[in-house]
Amino acid sequence: MRETPRWFRWDGTDLILQVRVQPRAARDEFAGVHEDRLKVRLTAPPVEGRANERLRRYLATRFRVAFSDVTLLGGERGRLKRVRIHGARELPPELGLEADRT
Repeated sequence: MRETPRWFRWDGTDLILQVRVQPRAARDEFAGVHEDRLKVRLTAPPVEGRANERLRRYLATRFRVAFSDVTLLGGERGRLKRVRIHGARELPPELGLEADRT
């Protein structure tokens, strides 16, 4: 049996992610797992909430949900964040995982 990664868990129909953000990157992309967190590179700078907004928009696009369905639960002022994605059905294929909701 394969162990479930620690950087995500299902909470009913919501997906809770543990994320490490790298702002001011060349492009928005998933960049693997770093210290039990999903690493996400973002083009936005970490000022005036722009990286947080970009993270929400990027995750909404990748998980195919509305922007309003992506909520920051913690880490608003740091690189380590907790994010809730309401109504996520599956993990994006580029993560290379299938996530059961168990």
